[in-house]
Amino acid sequence: MPDSPTPVVLLHGVGLDRAMWAPLIASLESADRPCLALDLPGHGAQPPLREAQTLATLGADVLDRMPAEPVHLVGFSLGALIAQHIARFAPARVATLTSVNSVCRRTPEEAEKVEARLATAGVDFAEGVEASIERWYPAATTSVPQGIIDATRATLLANDIESYLHAYTVFVRGDREIGPELGGIHAPALAITGEHDPGSTPEMSRRLAEAIPDGRAVIVPGTRHMMPVEDAPALASALISFIDETEGGRP
Repeated sequence: MPDSPTPVVLLHGVGLDRAMWAPLIASLESADRPCLALDLPGHGAQPPLREAQTLATLGADVLDRMPAEPVHLVGFSLGALIAQHIARFAPARVATLTSVNSVCRRTPEEAEKVEARLATAGVDFAEGVEASIERWYPAATTSVPQGIIDATRATLLANDIESYLHAYTVFVRGDREIGPELGGIHAPALAITGEHDPGSTPEMSRRLAEAIPDGRAVIVPGTRHMMPVEDAPALASALISFIDETEGGRP
C-alpha cells in the first residue's frame, strides 16, 4: 500500500446525501483507507438546483470539490453516472472507478418505466418517497434496521422538490449521455450491485463491466438497491480487494 493512501471519494444517489456512506466509511477507515463523501449538487448542504442539468454540469461541480490528485472514485446510482462521466472526461483525476448499483444502457422497456416515475415525481412527492422506500426496503426485508429506513425517508422528504426533479431527470436520462462513451473509460473499473435490485439490475452491472475496457462485475447476494447500507461489509470487502489489486497489493 502507498505511504500516503489514495483517498476514496464517495458520491451518493439522487435525493440522498453524504450521510448514506457512514457504514461504508467506518469499514474503509478501519482498513486505513481515507474517505471523502461529497454531497451532490442540489443535495445536502449544497445549494438547490434552479435550472436543468446534465451529467456534464453535475460532474463539473463535483470535480471542483474533489481533491486535485487522482482518487478512487465511487458513485452510487446517480452518483455512479456522474463518476463515470468524470472518469471519461477527466481521466487524470481518477485512479479507479467503482459504480455501485448503477444503471447502464437501459432497454426501451427499462427506460419507459423510469420515465413514467419521472412524469409523476412532483405530483405527490410524499407518496413518491413512500414508493421509493418500498422499492428499496420492501416490507419483507428484515436485514435493514428500522432506524436506517426512517433516516432514508427523512432525507428524501427534506429535499427541495424543484432541485430534486432536476437531479432526478439526469438520473432518468443520464445513461443515454454516458452510455456511448463508456468504451473511452480507461481506469480500472468495478461495477457492483445487489442480486435483487429491480432498477439497477445485475444485468446492468454486467453490461457496464463489458462496456468499459478494464471492467469487472460483482453481484452481492441477497441485497437490493440500498446495498451500501444493507450489506456495507460486503461492499467494503469488494472495494478494498479491487483497490488493492489495482495498486499491486493482494490479488
